[in-house]
Amino acid sequence: MTRKRTFNPHSYYHVIMRGNNRQPIFKTKEDMLELKRAFQHIYVDYPFKILAYCFMTNHYHILIKAERDPFHKIMGLVNRRYSMSYAKRYRHIGRIYQKRYFAKEVDSRLGLLTVSSYIHRNPIQTKKPMVERLEMYPYSSFPLYWDESLPAPAFLDRELLKELLPEPFQKNNTAYCMYYLTYKKISMWRIWSRR
Repeated sequence: MTRKRTFNPHSYYHVIMRGNNRQPIFKTKEDMLELKRAFQHIYVDYPFKILAYCFMTNHYHILIKAERDPFHKIMGLVNRRYSMSYAKRYRHIGRIYQKRYFAKEVDSRLGLLTVSSYIHRNPIQTKKPMVERLEMYPYSSFPLYWDESLPAPAFLDRELLKELLPEPFQKNNTAYCMYYLTYKKISMWRIWSRR
């Protein structure tokens, strides 16, 4: 029997969802867009805020806070919608996810900055970097912080993180991008892999 998880409705959570057996379930541009559409569709009826997201080929990361409805309901609806779309497009039978999503509460200013940095740096932290520069990776919220003229999905909050920056950084998204491109981080892999 699985244990019921409890969530703090006032906190952000770092959520990771993996493909079954770590298989690529977000392997094409259409897959990535379909995952984004799943979040956009669920957001309309079950609002939430995301501070950072990054969709990789076999998993995704988000930093999310539910605004009104239970957190588990939002995640269940997003993952079910994508799973049904995947099954239809690929004529797939059976589950596509490894297990339930991983979720860890992030309850401090430094935590939000550090986790958002970890999420955004995923495309260049792989054995072979997926892009030369983070702003070139289109399936992440990083380019939307880098260039605020780009239209962002309604669920993305680009206001909070810049306000959390320590001195001497200015309180804007350019400074936020510079913060985690240049600031030496502790090894998030050791912290977040203990799950």
